[in-house]
Amino acid sequence: MADRAAQIAAFIASSGWADAEARPLAGDASNRRYLRLIRPDGTRAVLMDAPAERGEDVRPFLHIARHLSGLGLSAPAILAEDTGAGLLLLEDLGDALFARLVERAPEIEPTLYEAATDLLVALHRHPPPEGLATYTPALMADLACLALEWYRRGATGDDSPERDRFRARMEAVLNTLPDADTVLIQRDYHAENLLWLAGRDGIARVGLLDFQDAMRGHPAYDLVSVLQDARRDVSPALEKTMIARYIAATGQDADRFTAAYACLGAQRNLRILGVFARLWLRDGKAQYLRLIPRVWAHLVADLRHPALAPVAALVTSELPAPTPEILARLKSRCAA
Repeated sequence: MADRAAQIAAFIASSGWADAEARPLAGDASNRRYLRLIRPDGTRAVLMDAPAERGEDVRPFLHIARHLSGLGLSAPAILAEDTGAGLLLLEDLGDALFARLVERAPEIEPTLYEAATDLLVALHRHPPPEGLATYTPALMADLACLALEWYRRGATGDDSPERDRFRARMEAVLNTLPDADTVLIQRDYHAENLLWLAGRDGIARVGLLDFQDAMRGHPAYDLVSVLQDARRDVSPALEKTMIARYIAATGQDADRFTAAYACLGAQRNLRILGVFARLWLRDGKAQYLRLIPRVWAHLVADLRHPALAPVAALVTSELPAPTPEILARLKSRCAA
């Protein structure tokens, strides 16, 4: 720890920020850590501490940040970098997270979500950058199985005998989707990762964070991510309006797009159920348990779409609803 602190101090000094005060910023579910640097004159920057020995790699972040910035989008500018040490100095985009703004001023919610939807329209007009892996149906089906491997096991104590059948059916459903790898998907595009930059214009008012896991994927994926948010409620009316806004702006076939939206929503919500259960059961991060009922509600809504008929009954038979009793059982099984 002392060696890491010295390494960080040397990086900050070499970047010209030795006189800055460092204050911790809220982290996320990863092993990355963030510090806000504030100079005596009030100038600010953000330090990303992403050590390789903890499984982190800053190069994907750099690759995607530069791609997004090159399209005129508001990813943080790169002020300094040491990829070997896992250290980046980034432009500070501020604290005006969509989620916090809507809490204080609910009337601004439509404006924020219109801008977030319009950003996806603009982004999807451009091909993904070179070297980006594809979020394939096989990979998505594997990740959907996290709901069986962690949420179900934690809730019931048993492994699912239907995992292989579920996985095969989920992959088959996802294989039917057209345009499955045509755009860059950020994969964590939601109100806790979007900042409102009121001093900028158009879609540049949307500040982007946490996109280092970007892949090639379907145009509906990030729209699902922002509208079926695990961390805050988005009304069904607003969700429907933003889907229609995206379809109108892109000329997508409405029936095909909404089917893809439901299928990708189900996959995403299954993965999140598993990840949130794992974050509690394995890592002792209790804050994720309270989010599970919202994720479940999104999943149930998605499963109503006819495109998911091959998997809907299997999902609901294998996964118990997160009743207070089930959540109490999960809570009692934290390995930490």
